[in-house]
Amino acid sequence: QVQLVESGGGLVQAGGSLRLSCAASGRTISNYDMAWFRQAPGKERAFVAALRRSGGTTYYADSVKGRFTSSRDNAKNTVYLKMNTLKPEDTAVYYCAATMASGSAYDTWRSYNYWGQGTQVTVSS
Repeated sequence: QVQLVESGGGLVQAGGSLRLSCAASGRTISNYDMAWFRQAPGKERAFVAALRRSGGTTYYADSVKGRFTSSRDNAKNTVYLKMNTLKPEDTAVYYCAATMASGSAYDTWRSYNYWGQGTQVTVSS
């Protein structure tokens, strides 16, 4: 099992930036595919970014491509989501997720077995 804890959320004006962190414990994230999802009030959980395990590919939702960058630091057992040029529509609770399964759909929340508690990101207009 792996435990995930997100941090770094907060309130920011449109156009601003935040960096979220997902700290893992219990297992090394190098053995896991990792992902970020977000959920706004009244909306379904939506894919944001995914990082395949070491040596793999990073994917982004079209809505954040070019603005968000996700990375993993295996030495720190931490995944990051750098969010630039934030928009009010980015407002949501952001979740970190992990799976050891191979060949799963990276952009589907059901592909991931392990989840953090979420961190709130609020972007004001």
